[in-house]
Amino acid sequence: MDLTVVAYIVYLLISVALTVWVARTLSRNGRIFLADVLHGNEKLAEAVNHLLVVGFYLVNFGFVALYLSQDEAVADARSLFEALSVKLGVVLLVLGVMHLGNVWVLNKIRRRGMMEREQVPPVPPQGWTQQAGRGPWAPPAPGAGAGAGA
Repeated sequence: MDLTVVAYIVYLLISVALTVWVARTLSRNGRIFLADVLHGNEKLAEAVNHLLVVGFYLVNFGFVALYLSQDEAVADARSLFEALSVKLGVVLLVLGVMHLGNVWVLNKIRRRGMMEREQVPPVPPQGWTQQAGRGPWAPPAPGAGAGAGA
């Protein structure tokens, strides 16, 4: 059997296994993070998590397929390992960059949600306190200050 074909088979097996493992790990551990980002909406968090996993698979399997071809033939065991190390190294880097990109975007969404929650007053305004015959911005009545009783 041609060593180039062996390199292709090993590359595909390892790349697919790595992609599935990373996707499952991110999906399992990302549920809690997504629930927090989406303000505790578990059903929406599960749906977004599933969509992210599907997109992750599509992009990574597409990249693995496009990166499969090799210009030069693999002649011996040394060149087999060198070709595999380069190909798998690039796949691992792409997986890592995609993971960091997802975490960065979700963290931005989470921070924005936290800032919106902090801007809401703890008690909603209940109306203006008005003095008899005066508007809400009227100065205090004479003698109502701190030194009035002295």
